[in-house]
Amino acid sequence: MTFLLFFLLVLSKSRADSFEEAYSDLEHYRTIYISENGPRLSVDTAQPKVISQRGGNATLQCKFNQDPSSPPNPKLRIKWTKLTSDYLKEIDVFVAMGFHKKSYGRFHGRVHLQDAGKNDASLVITDITLEDYGKYKCEIIDGLEDDTVVVSLDLQGIVFPYFPRLGRYNLNFADAEKACRDQDAIVASFDQLYDAWRDGLDWCNAGWLSDGSVQYPITKPREPCGGKNTIPGVRNYGMRDKQKERYDVFCFTSNYKGRFYYLIHPFKLTYDEAVRACQKDGAKIAKVGQMYAAWKLQGYDRCDAGWLADGSVRYPISRPRRHCSPTEAAVRFSGFPDKKHKLYGVYCYKSDN
Repeated sequence: MTFLLFFLLVLSKSRADSFEEAYSDLEHYRTIYISENGPRLSVDTAQPKVISQRGGNATLQCKFNQDPSSPPNPKLRIKWTKLTSDYLKEIDVFVAMGFHKKSYGRFHGRVHLQDAGKNDASLVITDITLEDYGKYKCEIIDGLEDDTVVVSLDLQGIVFPYFPRLGRYNLNFADAEKACRDQDAIVASFDQLYDAWRDGLDWCNAGWLSDGSVQYPITKPREPCGGKNTIPGVRNYGMRDKQKERYDVFCFTSNYKGRFYYLIHPFKLTYDEAVRACQKDGAKIAKVGQMYAAWKLQGYDRCDAGWLADGSVRYPISRPRRHCSPTEAAVRFSGFPDKKHKLYGVYCYKSDN
């Protein structure tokens, strides 16, 4: 037994000497320490999804935990970025390191840290815009330690399908973005369209979404819309060529700070007369997105067809009745008539600002 123990000791010593000879240059490289107790830094959120509305405020929760034995780091950095809808880029929102704090781009002056405690990195966004919708990444950098968490900012609002006077399937992606902006809206995301489908939106024309895909929602399967024997769902054409291919678009809008109303006028108006009538009343001719927001979020109901800013004629019905969308609550569309026709009233919008 004594001989066997002696043999094993000699063998172990021999292998150790061989390892040192083979890897004698390791002393010139950095040493890697492995912690048995996990990372020294962790980041999490108590609320992965926050819901607000345009013009409101929101707090995106983010807190970090450090190893209590770690000394304070005056160069610890808090960084917030916004993920693009295709997840290919990150947009700088806010960075803080010690007393140095900076907000970026269209977030400048509208974001700050909540500072509710030592390890609180929560971000407060004020005067929320439609473009603020999306996913945000909270990143904490403490020396070589780094961890992140993603928080979603959702907005109360409505998705609506849109095509211009030119007719259906006339918008490339850039045209679609402009069309929605012109109607006080943004291009809807897939999540927004999916929620609208679950809420009953049924539309048989494919439209752009913010990630560059083209899709359309079907609640009542039928032959011209993917087939009557298919199941309900959001039909997906996949990612399309943003410059060459043309479709309609799904827009999203939210609350507004102002007043949407039908202008009481003694006569029917041409389009140009409608524009001037709203101006004379201290307002502007209303946009399609404003009508949808008033209808969906405020229950606006009016059985009078009226001009809107894009030259279309529509009217919002929240209480279906005879001669006024008898089968469903909807924003009724009367088309893009000749602007010289004196057949319609006008809807106006007066901003609180």
